[in-house]
Amino acid sequence: MTVARQAARRPFRLLTMAPAVLALGALFVVPATPAVHKGDDFMTPETTGVLNLEAGECFTDPEYSPASGEEIVLYTTCDQHADNQSYGFVHADEGRYDRAALAAFGWSSCKRGFVHYWPDAARGELDYYPILPTAETWADGDRDIMCVVYDPRGKLTGSMLPRA
Repeated sequence: MTVARQAARRPFRLLTMAPAVLALGALFVVPATPAVHKGDDFMTPETTGVLNLEAGECFTDPEYSPASGEEIVLYTTCDQHADNQSYGFVHADEGRYDRAALAAFGWSSCKRGFVHYWPDAARGELDYYPILPTAETWADGDRDIMCVVYDPRGKLTGSMLPRA
C-alpha cells in the first residue's frame, strides 16, 4: 500500500473510532446530583426521632434502621453536613383533622418564616417544607407543625439560621 493511500485512510479510521471514544469518555463523566424536592409528606411526626427535635436543630433524612425495624431520623450537629434543619414551629387551631387545610396552613406559615430568615439571594439555594401532624398524632393532641429548611442539591454546610 502506498504512503498516499495510507494517509487517505487515516481520517476515515479516526472518524469511525470517534463514537467509541466518546462512549468510553461518557463512562467517566460523573452525573450531576439531581435536585431533591421534599413535600409535606416527606416525613411525619410518626417517623421515629422527629418528636425529639427542637427549633434550630439539624437532622438526617429518614433512613431505615434494621435495629429498630423502621425508618428513623437522627439528630446531628449542623456542622456535620445534615440533611435538614428545623427553623420553627407553628401551632394549628383545634378542630377536626383536615389534611388539606392543615397542609395549606403549614405551607403558608412556614413560608412566612422562610422568607423572614432567608433573603432572596439565599432562598434561590434553599427550600423548605412542613412536617404535619397525622390523623393519629392529631387524635393524641398534636397540633404542632415543624418548619424545616434544606438544600435541594445536597447536604447543609452548617447552620442555615442567620446569626443574631
